[in-house]
Amino acid sequence: MVKLDKKENKEFLEKSINHLEAIGFKNIKADLDGYDRPKSYVRKASDTKITPDIVAVKNGRKYFFDISLKSEKPRLLKTKWLFLDTLSRMNSNRFRIITTKGHYKFTDAMLADINLTNKNPIKI
Repeated sequence: MVKLDKKENKEFLEKSINHLEAIGFKNIKADLDGYDRPKSYVRKASDTKITPDIVAVKNGRKYFFDISLKSEKPRLLKTKWLFLDTLSRMNSNRFRIITTKGHYKFTDAMLADINLTNKNPIKI
């Protein structure tokens, strides 16, 4: 989720965190009150910060989660997903996308555009 959309969609972020806790994820970090903030990465070319929406651990492996909702800035979202996917593969971590009803088609189109068709979004 792009930073602009985070303010509007805190409820879905909380719902996603509850789902992840229910399926066994621990040490959850998110940009919400009551949780530690995940580490941000700075893009040197444009000085923009990239922060995963949720970071959690399960079975000793770190997972990066990004929430996919229709956005006004799809190009920024694609950049974020490519970066998080590359970062997770470099460190033997996992990257997953979480989406909800009404956003499936948008998410699938975005994944196809950036050749991440091997990703199956978590549907909540």
